[in-house]
Amino acid sequence: MLSFENDYSEGAHENILRRLLDTNYEQLSGYTTDPYCQAAKAKLQKACASPDADIYFLVGGTQTNATVIDGMLAPYEGVIAASTGHVSVHEAGAIEYTGHKVLTLPEHNGKIHAAELEAFLRTFWEDESHEHMVFPGMVYISHPTELGTLYTATELAHISTICHAHHIPLYLDGARLGYGLMSPDTDVTLPLIARYCDAFYIGGTKVGALCGEAVIFPRHHTPKHFLTIIKQHGALLAKGRLLGLQFDTLFTDNLYFHLSRHAIEMAQLLKQGFHKRNLTFYLDSPTNQQFLILKDDMIERLKKHVTFTLWERLDKEHTIVRFVTSWATKESDIRKLMDILDQVLETEKRTFS
Repeated sequence: MLSFENDYSEGAHENILRRLLDTNYEQLSGYTTDPYCQAAKAKLQKACASPDADIYFLVGGTQTNATVIDGMLAPYEGVIAASTGHVSVHEAGAIEYTGHKVLTLPEHNGKIHAAELEAFLRTFWEDESHEHMVFPGMVYISHPTELGTLYTATELAHISTICHAHHIPLYLDGARLGYGLMSPDTDVTLPLIARYCDAFYIGGTKVGALCGEAVIFPRHHTPKHFLTIIKQHGALLAKGRLLGLQFDTLFTDNLYFHLSRHAIEMAQLLKQGFHKRNLTFYLDSPTNQQFLILKDDMIERLKKHVTFTLWERLDKEHTIVRFVTSWATKESDIRKLMDILDQVLETEKRTFS
């Protein structure tokens, strides 16, 4: 069965597996205090042009979001996010489980608008009853967004300015950050993110690692005793070497960026194939997630040969579906998918002729 379901179906890049095997019997200190974690931190600081950044390694994205957001918020505060944001929809209420409300703003192709953020914050503080409400204590965005779209450097700067004017941190979810950074349509870089965001993470799980996310606090906005907070959330891995060694490998010889660029190149081939067959796109995504609007009967035929995600029902006869490329997608996979599509489209043509 051909799969375009997600970007974490495969295990890990062979360089990581090789290094895990080569270092397997080394006796190292735990909880990310080992030499590989320290080496990875130095490489990440250099990549972000933030030599003094505080860096922590966690295992997965939802765990990271819940830990960072809970650690940075006061008990009476919530986090602002797009209505389609990952923390708003696809994290099973993990943020609310920590006692913090997700305060949603309208989404525009997955993004929030700076003007609407400013209006939301101004309305809150002008409300004479705001002491009886959940305080907006942080802004959450992701890059790419949940819909595969990207913030521009200007948009990021505007949102950052508003956050700092209201004395709240800007946090960026980077589960797929590599795919955003390597898109030909972006003007956002790692140093730029480090300049405008108070906290962000670089995702490894979806970009060639077995697991792992690197949390960056570029200007010492780290919550007090954050390591203890991580442990309280069950997120402190005893064998921290597993995470540090993976990021040390990913950020050696630009492997992280090479793998990310490959996924983008495969996504561009995917888009070309979809366009050639006159399929309808839900939106224009410049990253590795591609969203189509397909008829339900066509979806049923496709599902016999390829896995993909049923994203959202559009109407009685159509559903939005998602196809995802990854660091490991092969060009031959794209060709096989196009052959399958041609067969399905031909069957559909004969059915309705």
